[in-house]
Amino acid sequence: MHDVVTLGEAMVLLAAEQPGPLASVRSFTKYTAGAETNVAVGLARLGLKVGWASRLGDDSMGQYLRNAFTHEGIDCAHVAMVPGARTGFMFKGRVDDGSDPPIEYHRKDSAASQMGPADLDLAWLSQARHLHVTGVFPALTDATLAATQTAMQHMRAQGKTVSFDPNLRPALWRDAAHMRATLNALAAQADWVLPGLDEGRQLTGQDTPEQMAAFYRAAGAAQVIVKLGAQGAYFDSAQASGYVAASPVTRVVDTVGAGDAFAVGVISGLLENLNLEDAVRRATWMGARAVQARGDTEGLPTRAQLQAAQVA
Repeated sequence: MHDVVTLGEAMVLLAAEQPGPLASVRSFTKYTAGAETNVAVGLARLGLKVGWASRLGDDSMGQYLRNAFTHEGIDCAHVAMVPGARTGFMFKGRVDDGSDPPIEYHRKDSAASQMGPADLDLAWLSQARHLHVTGVFPALTDATLAATQTAMQHMRAQGKTVSFDPNLRPALWRDAAHMRATLNALAAQADWVLPGLDEGRQLTGQDTPEQMAAFYRAAGAAQVIVKLGAQGAYFDSAQASGYVAASPVTRVVDTVGAGDAFAVGVISGLLENLNLEDAVRRATWMGARAVQARGDTEGLPTRAQLQAAQVA
């Protein structure tokens, strides 16, 4: 039995070793990337049993990703290796001033983008306690949207919990109105919703964390956590609401992946029966660790590191 299952696209991340325009960079370091797999890695490092469903090209990039995630302890038995299909990859620039780095995606017609409901093993999903999804995978194609909808509806029907991180990628959607309607409908199928402040403004039309939380609670979410970056986070549920301060950060190295690390903290905390405030406190600590490391998953802690930090 898995604690958490997820589905989504993983990509090879080629991170620049020198600052400056990507076109001028001569050397890169290879990492894994993908919103859903970032979360899977973080949960697995904490000792949770995690499974990931997807499709990869049966090429060197796909083999690299599957091997890397298997090494992290993630069950990849439901990841199809598709002969002749492409595995997505991306370039990420290097910045040394704490700003968001430039990113260039190469994912069109990837193996994962062709994944639909027929590729899901619903019995396998059902044996897990929890499903985590983001707004990235359903943005790729009609097929991936349908797969995400099917997985969420199935898990809710089975009485399992579902978490949803909007993880906005406006460039992947045909227009803002369609993005808002689709992602808000997905959020309505989730128990735990984790928007960022800017994401919440775009999706709900509301200005404050309290208003955003009320919007998603009215839509059906049991618990809403609004990420506020350097200001911490706001949480809201039927039992409690309030703010949690951000954890200290010595130096921002790379902001990409911080939201996924935050999700790891919330999901692991709630599955371990922490109260929502303590789960969010764990999440802010994890987000702070993430921005101090280069690479999407390099800052994700082990269980021993979490315990040593004496975080909830």
